Amino acid sequence: MHGGANVTGFQIVNSENPMVQQFLQRWIRLDEREFPEAKNSPLKYTSALTHDAILVIAEAFRYLRRQRVDVSRRGSAGDCLANPAVPWSQGIDIERALKMVQVQGMTGNIQFDTYGRRTNYTIDVYETKATGSRKVSSQNMYFPWQVSNDTSSVENRTIVVTTILESPYVMYKKNHEQLEGNERYEGYCVDLAYEIAKHVGIKYKLSIVGDGKYGARDPESKIWNGMVGELVYGRADIAVAPLTITLVREEVIDFSKPFMSLGISIMIKKPQKSKPGVFSFLDPLAYEIWMCIVFAYIGVSVVLFLVSRFSPYEWHLEDNNEEPRDPQNPPDPPNEFGIFNSLWFSLGAFMQQGCDISPRSLSGRIVGGVWWFFTLIIISSYTANLAAFLTVERMVSPIESAEDLAKQTEIAYGTLDSGSTKEFFRRSKIAVYEKMWSYMKSAEPSVFTKTTADGVARVRKSKGKFAFLLESTMNEYIEQRKPCDTMKVGGNLDSKGYGVATPKGSALRWVE
Repeated sequence: MHGGANVTGFQIVNSENPMVQQFLQRWIRLDEREFPEAKNSPLKYTSALTHDAILVIAEAFRYLRRQRVDVSRRGSAGDCLANPAVPWSQGIDIERALKMVQVQGMTGNIQFDTYGRRTNYTIDVYETKATGSRKVSSQNMYFPWQVSNDTSSVENRTIVVTTILESPYVMYKKNHEQLEGNERYEGYCVDLAYEIAKHVGIKYKLSIVGDGKYGARDPESKIWNGMVGELVYGRADIAVAPLTITLVREEVIDFSKPFMSLGISIMIKKPQKSKPGVFSFLDPLAYEIWMCIVFAYIGVSVVLFLVSRFSPYEWHLEDNNEEPRDPQNPPDPPNEFGIFNSLWFSLGAFMQQGCDISPRSLSGRIVGGVWWFFTLIIISSYTANLAAFLTVERMVSPIESAEDLAKQTEIAYGTLDSGSTKEFFRRSKIAVYEKMWSYMKSAEPSVFTKTTADGVARVRKSKGKFAFLLESTMNEYIEQRKPCDTMKVGGNLDSKGYGVATPKGSALRWVE
């Protein structure tokens, strides 16, 4: 059956464990009508681990309850996609309680070290032969996954550090042709590699990745390229570069804790300054406010006209010595506030110029006083806003967010090829990002660029018809560099970090 070979296996679920036996008894007594597969399905180790995980969580919350720690979630629920991420204020208390748990589960003793890793548990070792399997020993994993911190294997040789030319992380010095080795480079990651080597006490050599890519797996050949490929296939010992920590990459390489936090952002060409139009003097106030002012002007003029018609104090005889032509039918006393004069009075008050007539009646003066106070507020607000409009440089941006990009096709947008940004859109299940990925993968010509520099150059040459999606740190750096013709718009699309990468199981991963 086994070709004469000895097969060694490990088992974490001990059938002699009382908790396992009790669980199996309850498992067998399950109602066959509700759980038809219960008796035919053996207990899997994943089920036992799931059971123990729930047991640990329950025990941790019992501890918090005994300590009277309030972990209830009050207020509105948090946003899973918040940027930057908003941590749960009680998270530290829950983490501490989980680390303090020590219970007996289906997989034996459960407890954790200060790093949150399981410790002091037992694994049964079995040997399988053609004659059957038998238990040969029990291994207590008091220090699980302990890797030797002995750096003697790396101290006596030169470590190959793979990196990528990307400003401001790794750049050639101006006189690099006259220099040799690591002295040819400068930048943030160059300094970081130097400090790491100085702290650990090793010799290293910087090696620029040949294909100029960060690292992605080919969907067809399943081969990794870029810096990730250098680590996976043993051509480099460590990667010190702006390499994003992703779940897919962590399956094949190890990462340190993030040394820089960032997110995906949008870069566009900086719009030209908008030229003032003929009616730009209307900009300090909204269109709705101007319409309200016009209606208020007409309304006040009409009210003033009606008040003046009904008030006897607005009717007065002209003071002259001429005798009336017809003593039986004297002429009507004149009223200065006709409809046109009312409009003229309101306009003069609004322009703060006044006019040669003014209301005499109490009601007319009340209407005029209210209008004067209204115009005082409006003119003051207009003057303040106009000063801001004249001093602040206004630039109209056609794109303000990822949603703006997704709902239009006039402005093309793309990402770096073989990078984490492209992988983010390819794997995203958010409707907006799925729509953007559908556009990018089918766009002609291709919107994916080989390097970040190519993407930035395309933004600058496209005259506002191309947007580049890249890490926020690079976007902000390029925005501040001459010729200063690009800009970052909107917030970050996600939150992630850069980390130092090593091959799986490398001794450098555990060096302190």
